[in-house]
Amino acid sequence: MKPIALQLYTVREAAAKDFPATLRRVAEIGYKGVETAGYHGYEPGEVARMVKDLGMEIPSCHAALPTPENANQVVEDLTALGSKRVIGGFGPDQLRTVLMCKQAAETVSRGAELLKPHGLTCGMHNHWWEFHTVDGRLVYDILMQEAPDMFSELDVYWCAYGKADPVVVTGRYKSRIPLLHVKDGSLAENAPHLAVGSGVLDIPAIIAAADPNVLQWLVVELDDYAGDMWEAVEESYRYLVQNGLGEGNR
Repeated sequence: MKPIALQLYTVREAAAKDFPATLRRVAEIGYKGVETAGYHGYEPGEVARMVKDLGMEIPSCHAALPTPENANQVVEDLTALGSKRVIGGFGPDQLRTVLMCKQAAETVSRGAELLKPHGLTCGMHNHWWEFHTVDGRLVYDILMQEAPDMFSELDVYWCAYGKADPVVVTGRYKSRIPLLHVKDGSLAENAPHLAVGSGVLDIPAIIAAADPNVLQWLVVELDDYAGDMWEAVEESYRYLVQNGLGEGNR
């Protein structure tokens, strides 16, 4: 079983009010790690200390992709966090043609090249528009082909929402998926997400399709939720642990 982390975007409202208390609550639930998405006024090193003191890790960080202008800052932040992975993404207007997809892939490839001497890696988080087609090809396939040094943090819900099969996609690219964004819901248009295990996705089959020698973390994320977000965060954790799909600290 792989350790379970929480993407902190999930609890962004609580984090904006009291970030240390939010981290404590995530740890109390049993999560083994957190994936950062901003630092809420703290320095990366301070965040790292808080997370470590709570018995958790930071497997990855959502931030701006490395460029020649910001690469030193990205390296500095990742080093302070104690993490080796930075993850970015693209909006739908950046991926409307094959040429634009190739340009986006080049951006990630350059970022990966800048990080490589430091032992750091660069990845992409998808939404549903990467599973639309341009000139008969999936945007996701173009990006993966054109940026071979990029890893994929596959968001399984948005993959399914985009009409692709996350079990098939995970299996096809399992050598390049060290992180899975484990997310669930009804797949209805504009519907809020549901706690992992409460929606229509076959979470066990998706996780089983990954390469156990490559996959390192399961990262729970809910973009939004109709009820109490903390209840969904706890329910997602319990589902993964109680069904032997992931490992926690409780």
